[in-house]
Amino acid sequence: MKRRVLVALGSALVLLVMVMVLYPWPWLLVREGETLHYAFPGADGSVFTLRWRHSVELEDWEERFVVHGESILVDSTRFKTFGAGVPSHAGASTRLIDGWVEMDGIERIVDPLNVQAAAAEDYRLGYHGHVFALSHLGSHPILTFQVRREPLIAVLPALLRPWY
Repeated sequence: MKRRVLVALGSALVLLVMVMVLYPWPWLLVREGETLHYAFPGADGSVFTLRWRHSVELEDWEERFVVHGESILVDSTRFKTFGAGVPSHAGASTRLIDGWVEMDGIERIVDPLNVQAAAAEDYRLGYHGHVFALSHLGSHPILTFQVRREPLIAVLPALLRPWY
């Protein structure tokens, strides 16, 4: 009797692991061409930021993105100084907070999101309180951010890469 219970539990565990590894989960994927650099859980409502140093103003600029279904939306932006090509307002509100111009409620789809993460601009990705350097991936990598459903087995190296 004990043996049958153990076999049943073992079989259930193997089946559960197979489902976890093979089921297509939503992921936020960061690619350079065909190379998958990073994968982060990308469930609906997931939030990430991109932050970089503006090449002319030499001040940081930050944009906040939200996963909406399988699309990426720009939710808000914040920066310290106005310059050529910078809008005077966007989204639902624009305000000045602690020296930052903040515009929120933008809700514009940018999928896929393509970013040229030049080393001189020090691009960083923020995800759940962690910051990951993007500029080190090459001198001027063009990174594509997309939300896609993939099995864990397909994204596992990119999922672990930020942590080692």
